[in-house]
Amino acid sequence: MRVVIINTGTEILLGDVLNTHLGFIARAIFPFGLRVERQLAVPDGAAIADALSENFGRANLIFVTGGLGPTTDDVTREITAELLRLELVHEPVLAASITERLTTRGIRLTDRILRQAMVPNGAQILPNENGSAVGLYLPAGVNPALNSPHLFLLPGPPRELQPMFQQFVLPFLERIVRRDEAVSYRNYRIAGMGESYVEEAVGAQLLSLAGLELGYCARMGEVDLRLIGPPAVLAEADTIVQDRLAKFIFSTSGESLETVVVRQLARSRKTLAVAESCTGGFLAHRLTNVPGASQVFLAGYVTYSNEAKTAALGVSSEAIAQHGAVSEVVAGMMAEGAREKSGADFALSTTGIAGPGGGSREKPVGTAYIARASKDGTIARHLFFPTDRETFKQLATQMALNLLRTTLT
Repeated sequence: MRVVIINTGTEILLGDVLNTHLGFIARAIFPFGLRVERQLAVPDGAAIADALSENFGRANLIFVTGGLGPTTDDVTREITAELLRLELVHEPVLAASITERLTTRGIRLTDRILRQAMVPNGAQILPNENGSAVGLYLPAGVNPALNSPHLFLLPGPPRELQPMFQQFVLPFLERIVRRDEAVSYRNYRIAGMGESYVEEAVGAQLLSLAGLELGYCARMGEVDLRLIGPPAVLAEADTIVQDRLAKFIFSTSGESLETVVVRQLARSRKTLAVAESCTGGFLAHRLTNVPGASQVFLAGYVTYSNEAKTAALGVSSEAIAQHGAVSEVVAGMMAEGAREKSGADFALSTTGIAGPGGGSREKPVGTAYIARASKDGTIARHLFFPTDRETFKQLATQMALNLLRTTLT
C-alpha cells in the first residue's frame, strides 16, 4: 500500500511547533509492512484540500494530522467532507460526551466546541481519551462515486494522537492491510565510533546480503546503523554487526545512552555522582531525565570557577596553577572529589573550553577532558570538539556517559 502523511498547521511551517508525527507514524506502521512514501506539511485552510486532492489518486492510505479542533482555523473535517461529497451529520452521543467532559472540568461549552460533534456521513469515530477532538476513519470508497483511499483524520497534539493511534488506528490497520511478506527492522545505536568507521567495519559485508536495505544516520556523538529486510537476512546481518561492533553498540531498541547507563548502574547496584565545569549541569540533567535515576544518581556538582573546584571538590589550587583547570590532572581530581564527597561507586567529570573565547595555542577552543573515578582508579580522556557551545556540551557528556558504559558492560 502507498502511504502518505499530510501534517496540517501553519504553526508547523512557521517553525513554532516541532513536527514529530512523521517519526511516530512511520515507526507504528512499519510492522504492517507499510512505509511512508510521501509526507507533506501544509498551512491551515485551502491548502489542505489541494494536498488531499493531489494524493487521492496516488495513495492507498492517507493520514492527516491536525485541524480537528473547535476554532475557525480547524477545517480538516469540513474540507474532507466536501471533497468526498459527504454530508456532515450531528452525532448526539459524541455531543453528549464532549459536554460531559467539559462540564466535569468546569469549562464553558460553546457552539464552536460542539462543532467537533459534526462527523462526515460514513466516517467511523476514533475516541480521544485525552482531548475533545475525536479522530475519524473514512474507508476507501466511502463515497462509491469517488475513488478515495483509506483516510485517517487525527488530532494535532502528540499527547492526543499517539494514544489514539495505538488504541484505535492500529486495530483498523490489522483489518485493512494485507501482509504479503514479512519485513523486519533493526536499528543499532553506536557510540565511540564515527559514521565512516562504522561503514568501513561492516558496510561491504552487509551490502553483499541480498534483500537487505542498509542506512546510516550520524547524530551528535553517536551513529545509527539501520537494517531492513526479511527476518532470515536480518539474522545473518546481525551476526556480522555483532562480530565487528558489539562493544560500540549501546542499544538496539532506541534507548538513549543515559537510559542505558542508568539501567546498567541499577542492575549492578552501583551509584554515580558527577562533577561538571564546561557542561554546566547538562550531564546531571541528562541522567535525571531517566525514570528511576534516583536509585543510582547521588549528587551533581557544577563547579564552574577554579575556587568552586577547590572548595566543593577538593581540587588543589597548586594543580590548577600548574596544569590549568582544563587538564587531565584536574579532570581526574574533580571526579575523585565528587566520588569522595558523595560516597558514590563511580563519578564522572567534565572540564573544557566551550568558546567562542578563552582558548590558547596550547589549549584551543573545543579542548575538553573527561574522567571516570572508581575504587579501581581514575581514567581521564582528552577530547577536542571545535564547535558551538551547545554541541560541545552534548558531545562532552556523550563521551563521559560512554566512558562509564564501557566500564559497566
